[in-house]
Order: sequence, then structure tokens, then C-alpha cells
Amino acid sequence: MSYCDEDILEVIITQQQITARVAELARQIAADYQDKQLVLIGVLTGSFVFMADLMRQLEIPCEVDFVDASSYGDSTVSTGEVRITGDLNVSLTGKDVLVVEDIVDSGRTVCKLIRLLQTHQPASVSVCTLLSKTARRERTVELNYIGFEIPDCFVVGYGLDYAQRFRNLPCIAVLNEDVAVPKPRANE
Repeated sequence: MSYCDEDILEVIITQQQITARVAELARQIAADYQDKQLVLIGVLTGSFVFMADLMRQLEIPCEVDFVDASSYGDSTVSTGEVRITGDLNVSLTGKDVLVVEDIVDSGRTVCKLIRLLQTHQPASVSVCTLLSKTARRERTVELNYIGFEIPDCFVVGYGLDYAQRFRNLPCIAVLNEDVAVPKPRANE
């Protein structure tokens, strides 16, 4: 890994496990969307690595677009306020939409995004998430494709970040809480 050992408490999902699971998800999605007009909507910024690997594994045609949604900012806890910015570049009317998320915990972001996407009159809207954290779920949301269920801990890597750091880790790791707490300066 490229970070100090003290930054990462524990690797909970290895690069090899991720690679194998992404391939399984792609096979399942390809089978389910055979002969359909599939549009993948990636939720920026955390899903970009997962989405890139997933779409390269799909053996069916698909379109790709992104939305920017956030409820964390630079914190390890959701603010509870979901911000969705930007506009879609692909028409969704009559097409099957698959939202690609990095992690679903409270469910607020994905619920708000589904409502927004449904205003574009797609044939269907489904959700694929790399990680699901059911212990924090506040909203009922159907997750059609789940990479891994994880415990209630703050994770980084494979696109997921803390304050824009750690996205480049090839695995999913629990962030050491000391990293997330600002350290006092020497003169304070």
C-alpha cells in the first residue's frame, strides 16, 4: 500500500476479492440486461474506479453517464444533507438505468437519486453498489446488485476516500480513527 501502516487499521476486502466479485456482478448484469438499452449512471466521485472496472467486464452494449452526489464532505459521518449537482448528458427515456454506487449506508443519497432519475422516464431504475452497510440504513432501498456487505466502520480505497485521500488504494480498508481526527500543531 502507498500509505503509512498507521493510516489503515485493517484491510477488509482485498484487491483479489474485489476483482473476482466485480467479474461476477458483470456476468449477472449482462445476463439480466441482455437485449436491453442499458445506461450506467456512476455516482461521483467514489464510484469511478468500481464503475470503470465493472463496465469493462460487461459483455453487452451500454451507455455511461455520471452524477455528482455527496452527503459526507470531508467528514467520516454523513451530514444528512444530500447534494446532487450536474445534469445528465444521456437521454434516459425508455432505457434501463443502472445506478452504480461505491457504498450505500443510510440510503438517503440513492433514494434521492432514484427519484430524480425517474423524472427522466426510464424503463427501469436499478442499483448496483460495491458496498452495503445495512447497520446504518435509514431509508428502505432495493439494492439489486451488491458487491459486499460490510460492518459499520469508515472505509477507504478503491475510489472511496477520506478528505480526498486514499482513493488509490487497491483494496477496501478501515481507516484508523486517528487519521480522521485533526492533529494539533506543535505550537498549539
